[in-house]
Amino acid sequence: MSHVPHDLASEFPEFAEKMSELKVSDKHFAKLFNDYNDLNDKVHLAETNVQPREELAEVDLRKRRAALKDEVYAYLKAN
Repeated sequence: MSHVPHDLASEFPEFAEKMSELKVSDKHFAKLFNDYNDLNDKVHLAETNVQPREELAEVDLRKRRAALKDEVYAYLKAN
């Protein structure tokens, strides 16, 4: 499987261990993590034209990914 850019471990390497722990121990974080990965996969597929989207739809995906990434970061900092 190829590397998908912008995965959370690459975005926040300083929190890699904490993310591994929270994915198992915290249902809310696990949902955020999975939601981010699902959205990131959609962005990657659109950007690589595997599943092309209209430009505005792709921009919307990127904005939603950025907002979710901000939420994940805030959660990691707070916990």
